[in-house]
Amino acid sequence: MFTGIIVAVGHVSAREAAGEGARIRVDASEMDCADIGIGDSIAVAGCCLTVVEQKERVLAFDVSSETLRCTTGFEMGRAVNLEKALRFGDRLGGHLLSGHVDGVGVVAAFAPADATANGNWLLAIDAPPAIARYIAAKGSVAIDGVSLTTNTVEGTRFTVNLIPHTLAVTTLAQLGVGASVNLEVDLIARYVERLRQPLAEG
Repeated sequence: MFTGIIVAVGHVSAREAAGEGARIRVDASEMDCADIGIGDSIAVAGCCLTVVEQKERVLAFDVSSETLRCTTGFEMGRAVNLEKALRFGDRLGGHLLSGHVDGVGVVAAFAPADATANGNWLLAIDAPPAIARYIAAKGSVAIDGVSLTTNTVEGTRFTVNLIPHTLAVTTLAQLGVGASVNLEVDLIARYVERLRQPLAEG
């Protein structure tokens, strides 16, 4: 589990084919890696990946073909948000995340919120229709692993407000119109939807 509070920004320093998937290496030099070992889970751009190699502060991950199919952001040189897995007793500063990306959204607009916004920017995302139904105004959503609160929702488009701190410590300031982002909807919304579905008789 994760919280969507980014601890560092890393960079994909290498990517090589591994069967139908890929092995990526992430330069995590800005993150304290002293307590990270083989087998640990790290959220990379919002996607939960397992550390398979570690050399100094370069972490290697195997990314399956299925993960590559339903996510974005693992290209060479790409900046990626990093978060260590939540431990019991840690503060829950964002919201509960599984690191299982629900779909890829597209940036529709990204601009200063208004003339007196003190550095705040408004980000509009077009979500895939299959997951847009789980996104509610004033609800929680993760964009590239960053826990955010939605401002407005209209059809499949939603907006979030980004404060200067978020822009400074995550990759979101690098986004532009047309960019692809990983989305994870609120866990509670998914379970509510499942409970509403009739149980199929076996």
